[in-house]
Amino acid sequence: MACFLVAATVGVFTTAFRNRIPEKYHINWLNIMIWTGTIALLVEHMWHGEIVPWFPFLTAMSDPADTATMLVEMGQIGIPMLLAILAMWGIMVYVANKISYKSAVTNAN
Repeated sequence: MACFLVAATVGVFTTAFRNRIPEKYHINWLNIMIWTGTIALLVEHMWHGEIVPWFPFLTAMSDPADTATMLVEMGQIGIPMLLAILAMWGIMVYVANKISYKSAVTNAN
């Protein structure tokens, strides 16, 4: 229903503060991963009628019982999905920085 909003929220902050984060963290990689996943899920939710072009936009918010279900889904699916994205990004940054460091050491000798 709204699991993509968890990643989108983090994406808003990482995009807004990307200039303050050191280049070695490759924040643009994280932004690409977050926003492509968010857009893909947004389209999928629109396709299944869970997102509509009129207020309240999320069909789950029109009924209080569905809103509670939506919040549970955000916690059970959205947060693990975001953590998986962050883990993959962390691995990518670690490997890239290791390769960069080895290359710099090799070239210095």
